[in-house]
Amino acid sequence: MRRRPSARGNGLSEHKGKVAVITGGASGLGAATAIRLAERGVNVVLLDRKDPERATDVLEACRREDAGALAVQADVSRDADCRKGAKAALEQFGRIDILVNCAATTRFAAHDDLEALDAQDFLDVYSVNLVGAYQMIRACAPAMKGQGRGAIVNVSSTAGVLGIGSSVAYAASKGAVLSMTKLLARALAPKIRINAVCPGFMDTPWLSEHFSPDRYAALLESAKTSRPIQEAGTADYVADAVVFLCLEGSRYITGETIMSDGGHHLAIDGHGR
Repeated sequence: MRRRPSARGNGLSEHKGKVAVITGGASGLGAATAIRLAERGVNVVLLDRKDPERATDVLEACRREDAGALAVQADVSRDADCRKGAKAALEQFGRIDILVNCAATTRFAAHDDLEALDAQDFLDVYSVNLVGAYQMIRACAPAMKGQGRGAIVNVSSTAGVLGIGSSVAYAASKGAVLSMTKLLARALAPKIRINAVCPGFMDTPWLSEHFSPDRYAALLESAKTSRPIQEAGTADYVADAVVFLCLEGSRYITGETIMSDGGHHLAIDGHGR
């Protein structure tokens, strides 16, 4: 993650004391988002299904910004864990202002291989990407309503808009997240705003670990040359869009989807390239 000067003193400390719950917060986009919010004085609660020790570096980075930071081990596919995460935030900080649903999973499979995925593969992907996001919204919404205001950002994907990505199950789940975002933006207004961000290719360890070094290098180079903005996406770039939707600069925006993919969706052809 690139390091930027603290936002303090730049008119952004108005958010000091707010509380954000971020799923998948120990690494990648979740971690980058946590640090961006901490720079603005927001306390962060990081939910991740792996050992909370993974979040140590992120917690330390947030605390250097004089923001409170807490890690909670939670699997968002389990409703009890979602409620545990919301409860931990309320016990530690007394409020929840922001929810960012970053947690995601996939199954890699060629789109034209209809035998590559079975029903359980779909259920496993949906249980995190869609049901997990829904359960987190349900767990955090009462606190937001009680405060009279809240902001939620669901991290979808260009896969859900364009019908591309790691598998049919993944693309379908991310498309469903966009439908849910619009529906709940209506249902939970006016107290809670809900928007979505759709990243494209992001250069993160989560993605690179699924490919050989040579294959990943080729993907990275293709990502740099196949979009109008001649750069591969990073967690930091996408986090900027997420944070914008979380804070008051977007107070009149709800039910919206931002494509944060360097303009890839403008150049894509029918083969997903």
